Amino acid sequence: MSGARIEPRPAATVILVRDGAHGPEVLLLQRSQGSAFLPGAYVFPGGALDAADRDPRAARRVAGLTDAEASAKLGLSSGGLAFWIAAARECFEEAGILLAVDGAGRPVAPERVARLAQLREPMNAGRLAFAELLEAEDLYVPGAALVYFAHWITAAGRPRRFDTRFFLALAPAGQQGAHDASETVHSVWIAPREALARYEREEIEIIFPTRASLADLARFGSAAAALAHARALGDIEVDAAVWALDHEGSARLFRRTDPPYHEIHWSDPEETGKTCFVIQPGVPKRLDARVTRLTAPNPGVMTGPGTNTYLVGTDEIAVIDPGPAIEDHVRRIAELGAGRIRWILVTHTHVDHSPAARQLKALTGAQVLGRPRPRHGHQDPDFVPDRVLEHGERIALAGATLRAIHTPGHASNHLCYMLEETRMLFTGDHVMQGSTVVIDPPDGDMRAYLESLEALAREGAAILAPGHGYLIGNPTKEIRRLVAHRLARERKVCDAIARLGAPSAEELLPAVYDDVHPRIHPVAARSLAAHLDKLVAEGAVRASNGRYSLVRPPPAG
Repeated sequence: MSGARIEPRPAATVILVRDGAHGPEVLLLQRSQGSAFLPGAYVFPGGALDAADRDPRAARRVAGLTDAEASAKLGLSSGGLAFWIAAARECFEEAGILLAVDGAGRPVAPERVARLAQLREPMNAGRLAFAELLEAEDLYVPGAALVYFAHWITAAGRPRRFDTRFFLALAPAGQQGAHDASETVHSVWIAPREALARYEREEIEIIFPTRASLADLARFGSAAAALAHARALGDIEVDAAVWALDHEGSARLFRRTDPPYHEIHWSDPEETGKTCFVIQPGVPKRLDARVTRLTAPNPGVMTGPGTNTYLVGTDEIAVIDPGPAIEDHVRRIAELGAGRIRWILVTHTHVDHSPAARQLKALTGAQVLGRPRPRHGHQDPDFVPDRVLEHGERIALAGATLRAIHTPGHASNHLCYMLEETRMLFTGDHVMQGSTVVIDPPDGDMRAYLESLEALAREGAAILAPGHGYLIGNPTKEIRRLVAHRLARERKVCDAIARLGAPSAEELLPAVYDDVHPRIHPVAARSLAAHLDKLVAEGAVRASNGRYSLVRPPPAG
């Protein structure tokens, strides 16, 4: 990327939905080929916020929603109501559909909207403010009718950038709408699935945020179902497209669903587009001013691209998880540390995380910190910490502080480390990027694992640095997702036991893990054993002669 960084302008977009003959339809407008932004593309009505959208007169013309409530929905400190106003204004200016009600909450008659259509041109030209129209006609924007649906930010490097809030609204009965014949030259009501099919056939141009929204809406059989889904979304995550480079220097655009997305934003906060998104064993990646990641050359089914070793600090360095005892890897860690490595921290003693500690200590004289290896499991037999870390203990580096958090579950001696200055949480194998963690009894304990996850969710981490894979964003939400996934699997175990009678673990395995490839079943069998141990310990399941029977179902949720 090159040139000055352009700050995105706040904007609002409305997805109008109605029931058609074959299911829900949405209104799409084709932008003029002469438009400076997205020429020729099919879009939803919308545009940038105007100064008049923040006018107190306009705010007084929104019914059933205060600025504080609107701002809370958008995650803003104030000014949120302007987005609802802009959405309604743009909808009328661009599409000729007036999302408004009278003082009694009744929709505007289509005939009245048709008479008001002559005001679209002076509004577009800036000669008439939306608030003036609403005041003159004694109308109000119905706040509850515009449902917050999505949040997209244009990638850096574009000539125009927008920070856009998407709203979903039911099209008012009798209002067909029409393009403005200026900025937009064609309009069509179309089923989301048909719009996507036309895009695939290269008949129309649709940009990614619009396609993503259409794909979301294509799942629903009615406009009411789509709106109910939107109302139930809760917190909406921003999708800020971002550029990064591969190892050969070619640029690629990433969005929130792409695994490297959050790492790119963390390591390139200025959006230069020059950070590399490829995890390359042996090639250090500077994640921020205090942290560098070096991935070991031990890729595999259980290790992903390899074990992540983190070097934390500047003048003094703590190494987190030196990894497997691979000579080149250990030597590279020492080279990157350049005589500054004072501590070697281990999250747990599985053989892909701790064996290099001995060699690295021999090279650097650093102190080894962690917890003693347990008797069970695939543990590093040679790991002996110089100091045993307790839960809550802090390691003070020059300009940085790491706090140990005991998180048993994947391993009984597992520790996570919080870098308190940035709230980066090093999770070892307790939370992994792109996959769930294997819980392998007897050292692995599902009940302890879930309790540890709940404790981590309360830590308020800003980013997760896992033992394998990319940095993980939205930590609290991700941790809650993992808990929900495990509890859903637990309910599946109970349902299978109830259905099969008194099955053995071998009979349960294909029923409980029917959603994973059979080649993964030997690994899944370990986590199944952990689920069964937890259910037996809690009295929900009874074990007898290698068979399991249901005593009571687990709680819902």
